[in-house]
Amino acid sequence: MAKTIFAVLILSFFFAIATAHAEVTTGSDPKWAQLNDEQKHVLSPLAHEWDTLRPWQREKMLDIARDYSKMDPQQQERVQRRLSNWSRMTPYERENARKTYQQFKALPPEKQQELRRKWRESQAGRDKQRGPEPAPDDDLGN
Repeated sequence: MAKTIFAVLILSFFFAIATAHAEVTTGSDPKWAQLNDEQKHVLSPLAHEWDTLRPWQREKMLDIARDYSKMDPQQQERVQRRLSNWSRMTPYERENARKTYQQFKALPPEKQQELRRKWRESQAGRDKQRGPEPAPDDDLGN
């Protein structure tokens, strides 16, 4: 249960950071077909639902796509993994993730740090149990 909460916190944290500097423009609401090739590549995990996203959600994702080329390969991999995870979540799970993130941000900074530390420790323990993961397949484009 605690690992699930931590996972939701981290996922929520990523999307909230990506939206913290987002500028919502009411005149721009592109459909999937209107995106350029680079945007489609970055946002491909959301392709099947893009046209149903709210305008503010599209703007947030376009901000991520805009900054993608400035990221190092590890950050790009993390973005792809998190977009894929987000795309597999149900609307209920997404709403819970947003609420959990809001609760997390309401905590004092020291409590946030404590939760981050516990999350890293639980991830390290899980990684030790699993062993090394295979290298990503370059043909997948991730």
